[in-house]
Amino acid sequence: MNKKILFPLTLIPLVSTSLQAQKSVQTQRVDKRPNIILFMVDDMGWQDTSLPFWTQKTDYNELYETPNMERLAKQGMMFTQAYASSISSPTRCSLITGTNAARHRVTNWTLQKNIKTDRKDKVLEVPDWNYNGVSQVPGTNNTFVGTSFVQLLKDSGYHTIHCGKAHFGAIDTPGEDPHHWGFEVNIAGHAAGGLASYLGEENYGHNKNGKPISLMAVPGLEKYWGTETFVTEALTLEAIKALNKAKKYNQPFYLYMSQYAIHVPLDKDKRFYDKYKKKGMTDHEAAYATLIEGMDKSLGDLMDWLEKSGEADNTIIIFMSDNGGLAAESYWRDGKLHTQNHPLNSGKGSTYEGGIREPMIVSWPGVVAPNSKCNDYLLIEDFYPTILEMAGIKKYQTVQPIDGISFLPLLKQTGNPSKGRSLFWNMPNNWGNDGPGINFNCAVRNGDWKLIYYYGTGKKELFNIPDDIGESHDLSTQHPDIVRHLSKELGTYLRKVNAQRPTVKATGKPCPWPDEIE
Repeated sequence: MNKKILFPLTLIPLVSTSLQAQKSVQTQRVDKRPNIILFMVDDMGWQDTSLPFWTQKTDYNELYETPNMERLAKQGMMFTQAYASSISSPTRCSLITGTNAARHRVTNWTLQKNIKTDRKDKVLEVPDWNYNGVSQVPGTNNTFVGTSFVQLLKDSGYHTIHCGKAHFGAIDTPGEDPHHWGFEVNIAGHAAGGLASYLGEENYGHNKNGKPISLMAVPGLEKYWGTETFVTEALTLEAIKALNKAKKYNQPFYLYMSQYAIHVPLDKDKRFYDKYKKKGMTDHEAAYATLIEGMDKSLGDLMDWLEKSGEADNTIIIFMSDNGGLAAESYWRDGKLHTQNHPLNSGKGSTYEGGIREPMIVSWPGVVAPNSKCNDYLLIEDFYPTILEMAGIKKYQTVQPIDGISFLPLLKQTGNPSKGRSLFWNMPNNWGNDGPGINFNCAVRNGDWKLIYYYGTGKKELFNIPDDIGESHDLSTQHPDIVRHLSKELGTYLRKVNAQRPTVKATGKPCPWPDEIE
């Protein structure tokens, strides 16, 4: 790794050698482990970028402008098959605990304590899932307890900063506050998984008396109330202030830059709006595009800070989204399409690729080859052991099993932990929207093959993902042997991690596991 040590310049050339040496020691960081920035985007689809994560550019890649994602990709590695859960809470809980959603059982989005967020269904009853989220300490019902990798970073000497969306635990549970997860600094993170408003003119969801108008009001940004500062920009400004402070500590930092963008509402960012209107977009389409470019500007501002501060050569940047974009099949407003994930099928909430395949980039100067690409797959819980290994933390104790596998060999191109590995998803819930592959299902991906099983109907779908990225050709009848093999593997795994399944209301019996249905 190319590591730079910065020495202070002096205007007095006759300063003694001993004083110069003393100053040099004061400004050198003893712990030269890399800084780490995880830049997490909310609801960003695989195609919501000018950077193509496929074999070719699409119309959507031509439509949006994300020059800083392109800049990051040139200096690092793109992952074309990076996966998360289809909903925010499961993904973020897997990230912070390193466990699969089937194990931690936070399988839908969380908000209020002891309140399920599922839509009612006439046929199936959702299980008693962990609707209070995750926590580092026991004592709260319907909560998964896990040791945070952020706490392990902090304990090992990292200065830890949280900025933006948290969404780990429900209101009034220990998991709601990022401080409880090992973050020394928390900027605007709380229990909500969305925001009431992006607009400073609307006080980010607070009324003129300073009271929140909804549970989604963004906390802690009062200095920007009444201004034209978009929340994406406000968070970036605050993150840079925290980084300036971190720079003085002479210790490595971990920044979790978790933007609320590009989640609804579709408030337009005036800095970019006219540009997209001139492209012929509708008001809604243009507003959505501004959320994307505003997020990209935030990434670029952080990269600029790293270069100006001399930290660029010793900082890892990981770019990721928490689930797929809202697709045509699942979200319309006023007859206008908000986003689309074509050529992927469906979107947020779906076990099809459009709901779980994410844009991911990793830059690590001196370690990751610039302008490189990885076509092997990984899953969100893999971030836990990977980030710890990046920080040089190889031995640690946790109260929970770690399902994630380090993808450092993929970054260094020294091995392939994906080879022969299966990825698992479980969604025994009714998220609330309708669309292909949404609600009451589970899935497994092994090699080229992906099997989806629907709890309510017993239906199984089999797809060859490299040959059929849009999952438009169900091959289950042509390959019954593969269906049986993957059904057995999926059923065995779900039982092993004590996963949940819906119940049939008419009988009161649980739905069959995938290997119990031919």
